[in-house]
Amino acid sequence: MKDLIEARILSAVRGLLTGRVNEILQGMENAVPVIEFGEYCGVDSIVPLIALSYCERNEKERIVRLEAYSLSITFCLPETRESELYCYAYSGTVSRSIYDDPTLGGVVDRAIVTGKKYIAPRTPHCGDGWSLEMTLRITVEQ
Repeated sequence: MKDLIEARILSAVRGLLTGRVNEILQGMENAVPVIEFGEYCGVDSIVPLIALSYCERNEKERIVRLEAYSLSITFCLPETRESELYCYAYSGTVSRSIYDDPTLGGVVDRAIVTGKKYIAPRTPHCGDGWSLEMTLRITVEQ
Protein backbone atom coordinates (compact mmCIF):
# COMPACT_ATOMS: atom_id res chain seq x y z
CA MET A 1 0.00 0.00 0.00
CA LYS A 2 2.85 2.40 0.84
CA ASP A 3 4.40 2.01 -2.63
CA LEU A 4 1.04 2.75 -4.16
CA ILE A 5 0.60 6.06 -2.31
CA GLU A 6 4.16 7.12 -3.14
CA ALA A 7 3.53 6.48 -6.84
CA ARG A 8 0.24 8.39 -6.61
CA ILE A 9 2.01 11.35 -4.93
CA LEU A 10 4.66 11.50 -7.66
CA SER A 11 2.01 11.23 -10.36
CA ALA A 12 -0.07 14.00 -8.75
CA VAL A 13 2.95 16.32 -8.51
CA ARG A 14 3.90 15.68 -12.14
CA GLY A 15 0.29 16.32 -13.14
CA LEU A 16 0.24 19.58 -11.16
CA LEU A 17 3.48 20.75 -12.81
CA THR A 18 2.46 19.86 -16.37
CA GLY A 19 -1.11 21.01 -15.84
CA ARG A 20 -1.84 24.00 -13.62
CA VAL A 21 1.74 25.31 -13.39
CA ASN A 22 2.18 25.26 -17.18
CA GLU A 23 -1.21 26.94 -17.57
CA ILE A 24 -0.08 29.81 -15.33
CA LEU A 25 3.33 30.02 -17.06
CA GLN A 26 1.73 30.27 -20.51
CA GLY A 27 -0.46 33.13 -19.33
CA MET A 28 2.52 35.17 -18.15
CA GLU A 29 3.68 38.33 -19.85
CA ASN A 30 7.21 36.96 -20.45
CA ALA A 31 7.77 33.67 -22.25
CA VAL A 32 8.91 31.06 -19.71
CA PRO A 33 9.84 27.49 -20.76
CA VAL A 34 7.07 25.04 -19.92
CA ILE A 35 7.55 21.95 -17.77
CA GLU A 36 7.69 18.55 -19.47
CA PHE A 37 8.67 15.04 -18.44
CA GLY A 38 10.44 12.76 -20.85
CA GLU A 39 13.52 12.69 -23.01
CA TYR A 40 13.26 16.12 -24.61
CA CYS A 41 14.74 19.21 -22.98
CA GLY A 42 15.38 22.28 -25.04
CA VAL A 43 14.93 26.02 -25.09
CA ASP A 44 11.14 25.80 -24.92
CA SER A 45 10.86 23.32 -22.04
CA ILE A 46 12.48 22.18 -18.81
CA VAL A 47 12.48 18.82 -17.02
CA PRO A 48 12.59 19.26 -13.23
CA LEU A 49 13.98 16.60 -10.91
CA ILE A 50 11.53 15.27 -8.32
CA ALA A 51 12.65 13.30 -5.25
CA LEU A 52 10.32 11.85 -2.62
CA SER A 53 11.44 10.61 0.78
CA TYR A 54 9.73 9.44 3.93
CA CYS A 55 10.31 11.87 6.78
CA GLU A 56 10.00 11.87 10.52
CA ARG A 57 6.54 12.42 11.96
CA ASN A 58 5.73 14.49 15.00
CA GLU A 59 3.77 13.05 17.94
CA LYS A 60 0.42 14.40 16.73
CA GLU A 61 0.91 12.80 13.32
CA ARG A 62 1.69 9.44 14.93
CA ILE A 63 -1.44 9.60 17.11
CA VAL A 64 -3.80 10.44 14.24
CA ARG A 65 -1.92 8.01 11.95
CA LEU A 66 -0.60 10.36 9.29
CA GLU A 67 2.33 9.47 7.06
CA ALA A 68 4.70 12.36 6.35
CA TYR A 69 6.79 12.74 3.20
CA SER A 70 9.35 15.27 2.04
CA LEU A 71 9.34 16.05 -1.66
CA SER A 72 11.92 18.15 -3.47
CA ILE A 73 11.57 19.69 -6.90
CA THR A 74 14.76 20.96 -8.54
CA PHE A 75 14.81 23.17 -11.61
CA CYS A 76 18.23 23.44 -13.30
CA LEU A 77 18.50 26.23 -15.84
CA PRO A 78 21.31 27.11 -18.24
CA GLU A 79 22.86 30.50 -17.65
CA THR A 80 21.08 33.15 -19.69
CA ARG A 81 19.93 36.69 -18.98
CA GLU A 82 16.46 35.35 -18.09
CA SER A 83 17.50 32.41 -15.87
CA GLU A 84 17.03 34.27 -12.59
CA LEU A 85 13.60 35.49 -13.72
CA TYR A 86 12.65 31.92 -14.67
CA CYS A 87 13.60 30.69 -11.17
CA TYR A 88 11.26 33.24 -9.62
CA ALA A 89 8.52 32.39 -12.12
CA TYR A 90 8.73 28.66 -11.35
CA SER A 91 8.82 29.33 -7.62
CA GLY A 92 5.77 31.57 -7.73
CA THR A 93 3.70 29.35 -10.00
CA VAL A 94 4.44 26.14 -8.08
CA SER A 95 3.68 27.88 -4.77
CA ARG A 96 0.44 29.30 -6.12
CA SER A 97 -0.64 25.94 -7.53
CA ILE A 98 0.02 24.17 -4.22
CA TYR A 99 -1.82 26.93 -2.35
CA ASP A 100 -4.83 26.59 -4.69
CA ASP A 101 -4.89 22.77 -4.44
CA PRO A 102 -3.19 21.61 -1.19
CA THR A 103 -4.62 18.08 -1.58
CA LEU A 104 -3.06 17.57 -5.03
CA GLY A 105 -6.40 16.62 -6.50
CA GLY A 106 -7.47 14.59 -3.47
CA VAL A 107 -4.41 12.31 -3.43
CA VAL A 108 -2.95 13.65 -0.15
CA ASP A 109 -4.37 15.26 2.96
CA ARG A 110 -2.10 18.30 2.77
CA ALA A 111 0.90 19.56 0.84
CA ILE A 112 2.75 22.73 1.79
CA VAL A 113 5.85 24.45 0.46
CA THR A 114 8.43 24.43 3.26
CA GLY A 115 11.46 25.88 1.51
CA LYS A 116 12.84 27.58 -1.56
CA LYS A 117 16.50 27.92 -2.40
CA TYR A 118 17.74 29.99 -5.33
CA ILE A 119 21.25 29.06 -6.42
CA ALA A 120 23.18 31.43 -8.67
CA PRO A 121 26.23 30.37 -10.71
CA ARG A 122 29.44 30.60 -8.63
CA THR A 123 31.27 32.38 -11.41
CA PRO A 124 29.32 34.21 -14.13
CA HIS A 125 29.71 32.94 -17.71
CA CYS A 126 31.63 29.77 -16.79
CA GLY A 127 29.04 27.18 -17.76
CA ASP A 128 27.26 26.82 -14.43
CA GLY A 129 23.60 27.63 -14.46
CA TRP A 130 20.92 28.84 -12.09
CA SER A 131 18.86 26.41 -10.09
CA LEU A 132 15.83 26.44 -7.83
CA GLU A 133 15.28 23.85 -5.12
CA MET A 134 11.81 23.70 -3.62
CA THR A 135 10.84 21.42 -0.74
CA LEU A 136 7.33 20.32 0.14
CA ARG A 137 5.98 18.51 3.18
CA ILE A 138 3.18 16.11 2.33
CA THR A 139 0.92 14.30 4.81
CA VAL A 140 -1.31 11.34 4.00
CA GLU A 141 -3.75 9.54 6.27
CA GLN A 142 -2.94 5.85 6.74
